[in-house]
Amino acid sequence: MVKLQGFQKLTSVDEALKAWLTAWSTREPQQVLLPLTADVSGRVLAEDIIAQADLPCFDRSAMDGYAVRYNDSICASPSNVVKLTVVETDEIDAGQAKQVWTGNPIPNGADAVVMIENTEREGNTVTIRNALTPYLNVIRHGEDVKKGQLVAKKGTRLNPYNTGLAAALGYSALKVYQKPLIALLATGNEIVAIGAQADRHQIFDSNKLMLTAMCQELGAEVVDFGIVKDNTDDIAEKIRQALKTADALITTGGTSVGGLDLVPDAVNKAGKPGVIAHGIALRPAMPTGVAVLNDKPVMILSGNPVASIIGFEVFGRPAICKLLGLNEPERRPILKATLTRKISGVLGRKTYVRVLVKFGMNELTVEPVSAKGPGSISTMTQSNGYIIIPENCEGLREGKTVLVQMFNNIEA
Repeated sequence: MVKLQGFQKLTSVDEALKAWLTAWSTREPQQVLLPLTADVSGRVLAEDIIAQADLPCFDRSAMDGYAVRYNDSICASPSNVVKLTVVETDEIDAGQAKQVWTGNPIPNGADAVVMIENTEREGNTVTIRNALTPYLNVIRHGEDVKKGQLVAKKGTRLNPYNTGLAAALGYSALKVYQKPLIALLATGNEIVAIGAQADRHQIFDSNKLMLTAMCQELGAEVVDFGIVKDNTDDIAEKIRQALKTADALITTGGTSVGGLDLVPDAVNKAGKPGVIAHGIALRPAMPTGVAVLNDKPVMILSGNPVASIIGFEVFGRPAICKLLGLNEPERRPILKATLTRKISGVLGRKTYVRVLVKFGMNELTVEPVSAKGPGSISTMTQSNGYIIIPENCEGLREGKTVLVQMFNNIEA
């Protein structure tokens, strides 16, 4: 009956997160050498990328056209054309030009390229009608990257652009960190697997599906430990099994203060040190808990879909970023928008409000989505971001400029 009295004390979000992240070791993930293909994009670098040579390693043309000496063009104008002799040599003298294509080396003696569309050619003579400037349309030796330059730091998530730069610098393989393995476990007598036969009092296991996708979006791998009924011993045994295999565990369900909310007790039974914080000053997702077992992080998330999503946003994202070996936690893209109507907060709790950001009349506006309960998953499909109202704020007024953390595209 003590449990049914509710949470006697709530831990602040910042306090719980700091205590939890420092309660398990920052072990550098294992490294793996991967060939430099498109598949390496999204992985986290386990080494610095250092330029082994200048890029480019020679002066090259940025355009199709003619390499010339810019001094030869100084007097060129539509009324005073300049005619140059086209040669095929690797060095040009005054009064000469060499035809080049984009990416070709610039011949010795040349210091500018005139675009082909700004020339006229007849036989071995090319006519130009405009004065050039030094190194116009020329990419200089080492202009992009200098030898020895750090171009991507260890702990950086690779994207299409820094992988392309690595390829341009001659890398054929890169050391990256092994992806962390996250175990997911659903609890509850009322939960049934997707595709199973459910009676009118049962619900499908949608949380685990969503959390799997959110882990994979960050770059982690997931192992599904299924559904376990409301029995403390069975839950504790499943937790032990999961942490023998995985680097971290996420549970969903059984974390409030009802008679069958057994997961926090099961976590404490499964190992040490156990629960770090349970009952967070957060709305939704107040029943969220965080724990450490055998130096591995455990997230105890609500069975309500929206609460489990917000709990993951607050605790799961920074934890997985740490397990990935990233230098810094990756945050959602943030933008400023104008609030279309007043929204209320809850004093003493950090409140996450689902919103819809739209673009119209040259302005971004943000419309709060109807604040249904934490089980209303449709509010997430109707939203594209969320606003965080601080613990010390009763609400936000209509017309206020607010910061929105985006998880989907903006509506036009």
